[in-house]
Amino acid sequence: MANPRDVLIRPLITEKTTTLMQDNKYTFVVPLTANKVEIRQAVEQIFKVKVLDVNTTRVMGKFKRMGRTQGKRPDYKKAIVKLAAGERIEFFEGV
Repeated sequence: MANPRDVLIRPLITEKTTTLMQDNKYTFVVPLTANKVEIRQAVEQIFKVKVLDVNTTRVMGKFKRMGRTQGKRPDYKKAIVKLAAGERIEFFEGV
């Protein structure tokens, strides 16, 4: 993936991820094909911060019913990025 903006789809903001922000960890939804090296480079280039660690997990989509029909939400991968001490991503501030 050439463009770092293609690696980070969107930030993932939930109660759990907001508590992780206190430990300097930020969560993003990334493509299923993205690896840890690409995620690290994308975060460092876009937000101009130093990344210490990247953890990824693959989340399977749930099956949901809509009346008689049954559908499935898409699978996605989330990346938890730990930043160096003193680093912040301003995008998440105020959440």
